[in-house]
Amino acid sequence: MAVTASAESAASDWPDALYELLIENDITQFTYVPDAGHQVLIDRSLADSSIHAISLTTEEEGVAVLAGAHLGGKRGVLLMQSSGVGNCINLLSLMTGARFPFLTIVSMRGDFGEGNAWQFPMGKSTQPVLEASGITCLRIDTPEEVIPTVTAAITMAFQADAQVAVLLTQKLLGAKAFA
Repeated sequence: MAVTASAESAASDWPDALYELLIENDITQFTYVPDAGHQVLIDRSLADSSIHAISLTTEEEGVAVLAGAHLGGKRGVLLMQSSGVGNCINLLSLMTGARFPFLTIVSMRGDFGEGNAWQFPMGKSTQPVLEASGITCLRIDTPEEVIPTVTAAITMAFQADAQVAVLLTQKLLGAKAFA
């Protein structure tokens, strides 16, 4: 079955649509560790003068920055790869204990089509670790799921002061080549 041009366009346009959704929902702080799975979001946030894009040295810094953003009346998002979730475990207790809204978008590794054996342990552990930390996980496998799922996550995080992780699977992102 051939993919139509409009389906191909929708499949490739989801990162831009996701960025626009975040902006429309007053997300003004983008914290990130550089990652190819988030490249469009990172590049657009860096180019947007109305956004405070914060490059982190390690992912747990982003958890603290988002707590500060909330205390300062701002909304933010933490962009990280599944391998970075392990770095955040201790600080995630701050978000759940204090009931701070928390939104993270996690590019998954170690799942569908992964060729790098080093990515499997944290890829398999990401969702269980987040859930054990009190974080609700929403998985996305297809471009059509991106906007409705992230819309739900934004509502949960910023209207109910919930802690939510959106997991962008390798079915959505594509597996990275590893030689």
